[in-house]
Amino acid sequence: MHGGALGAATALANPVSAKDKVPAPGERPNILWFTSEDNFPVIGAYGDKLAYTPTIDRLARQGILFERAYCVSPVCGPSRFSILLGMHPASCGSSEDFGSLDEVLPRYIRGYPEYFRDLGYYRSNNQKKNYNSQFDYVMDLWDESSEEAHWNKRAAGQPFFAVFNTFTTHESSLFNGRKDLFGQPVREGRFKPEMMGGKIPPFLPDTEKVRTDFATFYNAMEHMDRELAFRLKELEDAGVADDTIIFYYGDNGGITPRGKRFCYDLGLRNPLIIYVPPKWRHLSQYAPGSRVKEPVTFNDLMPTVLSLVDIEAPKHVQGRALIGPRQGKPMKYAVGGRDRMDERYDLSRSITDGRFRYIRNYTPHRPWGQHVEFMFQAGSYQDWHALHLAGKLTPQQERFWQPKPYEELYDVEADFHMVDNLAARADHAGKLAELSRALDAHMIDIVDNGLIPEGCAAEGYVNSRNPLAYPIRDVMKLAALAASRPADMKPFLDAFDHDNEVMRYWAAMGFLIAGERALPHAGRLKRQLLDEPSPATRIVLSEALVNLTNDDFALNMLGFIIDTEDDGPFRMQAINALDFVGERARPVLPAIRRSAKEDHRSVRKVAKYIIQKLEGTYDPYKVDRSPGGFVDTDPRKNQPEGAPRPYD
Repeated sequence: MHGGALGAATALANPVSAKDKVPAPGERPNILWFTSEDNFPVIGAYGDKLAYTPTIDRLARQGILFERAYCVSPVCGPSRFSILLGMHPASCGSSEDFGSLDEVLPRYIRGYPEYFRDLGYYRSNNQKKNYNSQFDYVMDLWDESSEEAHWNKRAAGQPFFAVFNTFTTHESSLFNGRKDLFGQPVREGRFKPEMMGGKIPPFLPDTEKVRTDFATFYNAMEHMDRELAFRLKELEDAGVADDTIIFYYGDNGGITPRGKRFCYDLGLRNPLIIYVPPKWRHLSQYAPGSRVKEPVTFNDLMPTVLSLVDIEAPKHVQGRALIGPRQGKPMKYAVGGRDRMDERYDLSRSITDGRFRYIRNYTPHRPWGQHVEFMFQAGSYQDWHALHLAGKLTPQQERFWQPKPYEELYDVEADFHMVDNLAARADHAGKLAELSRALDAHMIDIVDNGLIPEGCAAEGYVNSRNPLAYPIRDVMKLAALAASRPADMKPFLDAFDHDNEVMRYWAAMGFLIAGERALPHAGRLKRQLLDEPSPATRIVLSEALVNLTNDDFALNMLGFIIDTEDDGPFRMQAINALDFVGERARPVLPAIRRSAKEDHRSVRKVAKYIIQKLEGTYDPYKVDRSPGGFVDTDPRKNQPEGAPRPYD
């Protein structure tokens, strides 16, 4: 089966001559998207000498390979939002993973499948629809969206737009026994842990579980490559390959640690290859085998497919067409960002020119390595965390578990693993300033909602464009000041008098981030807490006061919010604050226990983690895989006597 499927890809190397067949008047191409979950380009065509991806490599030789393609969010929900609409999720209040838009988007904002419906296309989606939004019409975008959805169900002669999404490379393949399209175990294959020695980044400990996860990633990529070959063979067998433009891309960053969910290249850079058969080659200015070096983002996919059917993207679309008659101008930069990831809050924005990557961390008081229950099911994260708790990491490996700097700058060409932060280097001050200014301009241009606390009234595409609700320039200035930990607290004291709740929120954040330097102002913080109407701001003030003075009223405020607040985001913010006050949270342990039984899964996850830490029962190798309960993955057990252990 596999050999035949791989053979189908070889047909791409010998396509029908362009002069043998030309489009009839009014004829339109079929479009097939093959999407692989969670993968940085661990692909031969992208220069990985270990990877075995013959189908993708052949597709690249006959198609267009985009060397610097980036998702705009390093996790699937918001990334797919951008793919669907051609817009940054942060522009619409939909940047949190597993978040949602409480307001309906203006109806003129349409997903690409609607345009193809109007043109008479059959639209199949197999199968994922996590667009990080609950706007009503999103579920009606497809003729069929299911595990059985397929272009072959269309009417005779009907053009199709078909999406095939494979979970084979998803991060859960590291721990859930996933099988590929052909029923083969994804974790098994030619790649073994002992082959991964040269692949382990210096920021990770070189342990058996880390090597096993890297080997699984490489095996998953080979399995996925076979699945792509199978889909290409289906086109050949049905006689529609010459009429079908093929896109292959990965939806967000890779499954190894500090990849998916993070703003490094391992999290934001993705493969993107477009194959245009000879019949439709007039739609692309690129010759077969072209390699495009300019930065592109997944905002560009929506306007690109519209361009292929000669539709100009609407003005609200923030991407540009990569090929076709409506092709746009190359971009100088690609921008992405990190917001809430599952149950954990963070806020980073990043911009790259393809060589240098700049990252701005708006919540530097939080470590990169926050405990995310789903993420920590991977053995590599378990080993990394266990060694951190045991105090046995190198300084470079320990950095992940510590608070972040305000700014990061990396030369990705010279420093592939992005471990040498150049932000404080005088010889890179010009590049730092250039990328910082470009990021500011981008955030203002798209009206970045990331600085609005989740659950606040200013959130959303419509609300955030009201300058009274969201004075974005003033908020950006205050948030940057807070995150940079200035010595002068006066700007934050002054902002407490502002009518706008987002401004007051970032004033409170300025004191929380400042830590002990805020102690002289504890009395002012307490008075603000007593008068503050904004729940999000009260939560930040309470965390700051508990950490500074162990204030009973502030602690009870957090306990009251997790016990009574109807709005899920505020309960999540409060339970996260309780985690970061550590042992001081013990007096409200009864409320935390009640939260551990809540229906809100994100609140429940953090509450369980806090309880385990306070009770001294937390074990990185015991993960809750509900509904089956806890599973013990401790490598110290069931091993031969004398076998190496990660913290020995």
